[in-house]
Parts: sequence; C-alpha cells; structure tokens
Amino acid sequence: MSPAVSEYPSLKIALGGDATAVFDAGVPVLAGEMTDNLFATAQSAGRIGGLSLFNTGAWVLGAVSRSPTTGIESCAQRIYTDILRATRGLCLARIWNYVPAINESDGSGLENYRAFCRGRSRAFEECHGRGFEAGVPAASAVGCQSPSLTVAFAACRAAPRHVENPRQVPAYRYPPEHGPRAPSFARATVVADGEETTVFISGTAAILGHATVAADDIGAQLGCTLENLREISLACGLGPGLDRGGRSSRHFKVYLRQAADYPQVAATLAGRLFAPGDRVSYLHADICRRPLLVEIEATLFGIRAGSAWD
Repeated sequence: MSPAVSEYPSLKIALGGDATAVFDAGVPVLAGEMTDNLFATAQSAGRIGGLSLFNTGAWVLGAVSRSPTTGIESCAQRIYTDILRATRGLCLARIWNYVPAINESDGSGLENYRAFCRGRSRAFEECHGRGFEAGVPAASAVGCQSPSLTVAFAACRAAPRHVENPRQVPAYRYPPEHGPRAPSFARATVVADGEETTVFISGTAAILGHATVAADDIGAQLGCTLENLREISLACGLGPGLDRGGRSSRHFKVYLRQAADYPQVAATLAGRLFAPGDRVSYLHADICRRPLLVEIEATLFGIRAGSAWD
C-alpha cells in the first residue's frame, strides 16, 4: 500500500453513542462516511468472553477486536463461539468481519480468508450441528491493515428471512476449490419488525455461480456486481433498485482493492445506484478473492410496504 493511501483515516464502527462503543476496523476511508454508526441509540449491555455487547430496542449488538496470536482459524472460531453464546435465543441478522492480511498465508499454507472460514464454520457447526447453514445470516469479510481480527454483529428477536441470489451458488455450498470449509453466510437477511423492515445485503462482488467474473477488469466487475445487487434486491422484495425512491435510510460501503479505481467507480455508482440522502463509505481493502477488485454492501432501515420502487 502506498504512503498516500496509508494516510487515509481508518473506518470506525460505532455501536452506540458512547465512546466505548467505537471499534477501529483498520480499513482506510477513501471518501464518504468515516464512521459506520447504524445503531446510534444503542447502550452498553456488558460483556461475554471478549465481546462488548450493546442493545437498542429489539436489537442486540456486539463487537470485538482480537489479535490472532494462535492463528486466524482458532481466533475466528473463538470469536464466533462467543457470538453464538451471546446470542443464544436470538437470531443473527448481520456480521461484519475485518480480516488481517486476508489474502496472505496463515503460515501453514492456507490463505488467511480460508482459515477464517474454517474457524467460523466450525463454531457454527459445534453450536448448531450439521445443517447449520440454513440459519447463517448476511455477512461480509474484507481485509484490514490492523493486526487484529475485528468482528461486529447484529442479532434480533424476530425471526429473519435469509435470502439467496438466483445468479449465484449459495456461498455455504461452494465446492472445495474455494477452501476446506465453505463461507458461512447468506446473500441477504430481511428482518420484519411491525410496519418497518430492515434489510442487510452482504458484501456483493462479481461472482456468477461460484466463479469470479472478469478477473482484474474493474468496469466489467462493477457491472456484474450491480446486476447481482439488482437480483438480490428483487429476491428481498425491494424492487430492482434496493428501495431507491422509497422512504428507507440506505447505508452503503464500497470496498476497492485499488484506490486508483475510486473515480471511475464513484462516477458509475452515482448514476446507477446511489440517490440523494444515501450514506456511503468508499474503503480501500483487499477482498476475499485476489482477482476481485470491488465489493459493495448495503443496509436499509425503515422500509415500509408500498415503497415507490423504480
């Protein structure tokens, strides 16, 4: 990473208004929102294991940053074991993972992302047994500059609906060529609470079936990513444009492997995805597969029936 990029501020994850609820993701912010504060009214609710917990309304939140001194796999398994213990009786709706040196080797010849996936999967299986995949929530996992593995989650009391993209193989069914354990996440999670609905869209990139599309071509990858977001939006019941034109509050994070791609990507997304009032962060981060150059995630709050879809 160039010195110019390394001088950008790091994304902060806030799980409330208290200073103790702020975690450093270790991901440089190229432009836009510097703090990801989706649950501004949350209050501290103690700790379980290494997790700091918070709650607001029907939501239970948590986050932890831990140094993987015994390896990424065991660190991920321990963190997820704590998460599953803290959310017993609740439903996980969204998990954000910031993985140090995500595309580098863990020292045993396994890529850090694949080691992370194995640890995460083992924690889910130990808690829920075989077939746990049916309950895994929306998630993202991108690289960070921090030496610590940082994980944040949102859980709810209402039973969510987990959604897949018909253009893609579910991540938890990827074949072994993508690692010894498939990634444990759904493409999106929909949480209905009374008259309003919250939707979490996982990190979305240029993957069709389970194969990477247009390796190292940012324009083609961005086009494929936008088509995948359109299909996920339809599957979630949001129309083709992620409730664009509706009354929801829309939050986006755009991860770029190459900071130099920012002007092209920002110009395209301004015309094809974003609307006035959207909250957007452009971030410089390695992505789970080396050929992938861009990944986009979204969180939508306050979706109401009858939104004016475009």
